Amino acid sequence: MHESIFSISKTIPPRRRLGIAMAVLAYVVVIGGAALIPSGAQSGESSTAPTGSGLPVPRFVSLKSDRVNLRKGPGTEYPTSWVYRRAGLPLEIVKEFEAWRQVRDAEGVTGWVLQSFLSGRRTALVLPWERKTGKPPPVVPIRSSDSDYSNIVANVEAGVIADLHTCDGRWCRVTVDDYGGYIEQKKLWGVYEGERVK
Repeated sequence: MHESIFSISKTIPPRRRLGIAMAVLAYVVVIGGAALIPSGAQSGESSTAPTGSGLPVPRFVSLKSDRVNLRKGPGTEYPTSWVYRRAGLPLEIVKEFEAWRQVRDAEGVTGWVLQSFLSGRRTALVLPWERKTGKPPPVVPIRSSDSDYSNIVANVEAGVIADLHTCDGRWCRVTVDDYGGYIEQKKLWGVYEGERVK
């Protein structure tokens, strides 16, 4: 059986190759005792919203914007600890407070994000835990059907963001750029073990 295999350099443009380290491009050093001007005024952040969403916690969401501040507390008066610069990055909501959501990323970093910067659109990172400094990232096949024996549509590097369409507890139907197919659910961060996504 012949399989159509494309190298990652041919299938996934560099702008989509995403390791966790690349997802967080800026680390803001906060000097203790310094007077901080909330950057929320510049980014349009506001804390006026209903209390809680009523949705289950924890749950996965994704970033709407290419620039989102991760704050140390639920409000613009709290300092920024990270700046995410990748729309579509999956995050896990672990707590809610008014218009703010405490989130955790694939590296385990937690902080608070204004809910208006989050989307219910489901995405996932491919094997983010397999990315090692100084080593080439492993590749994961996108298969034409939910079977280990189906043809390979494309290979994607660990750390790439995939759009989730459905998951049955074992396989997820995904797209990465123009390539669609199936990846084993256990190889994705952004969906729970055994979770069904419709």
